[in-house]
Amino acid sequence: MKKWFISFVLALVAPLALAASSVDVIKPYARAVPPGQENSAMFMMLKNKSARPVSLISAQSSAADVVELHTHTMANGVMQMRQVSEINIPANNHVSLQPGSFHIMLIGLKKQLKEGDKVSVKLHFSSGEMAIVEMPVKAVQMMKMKH
Repeated sequence: MKKWFISFVLALVAPLALAASSVDVIKPYARAVPPGQENSAMFMMLKNKSARPVSLISAQSSAADVVELHTHTMANGVMQMRQVSEINIPANNHVSLQPGSFHIMLIGLKKQLKEGDKVSVKLHFSSGEMAIVEMPVKAVQMMKMKH
């Protein structure tokens, strides 16, 4: 009975172990913020190594009260940030989360993110996969707006 139970549990968990490696998180980092700044952002490349598309559907971090997936869009000549429900990663391809594009927004920081700190995020994918990523905090210059 004990061997049967262990075999059953392994059969359930094995596909999750295989699936956990289908998305690589490459060069992740969070933006350092000055004192008093309540929001920050996380950036990285997400590489989908599977033959099926997958989406980043949510993120969690204890560093902020709220964590959202965001992008930037141009509306009437003005760059605007907006929340998105998911970030699609095509099969055998990648998507870059970078300034001025897709990113993970940290809203209501619980403490100042300083260069050299580390911050953890849990990424949830449409495939049921989850990745826990500890990323460095880096000082990043803001995008220059064209007038």
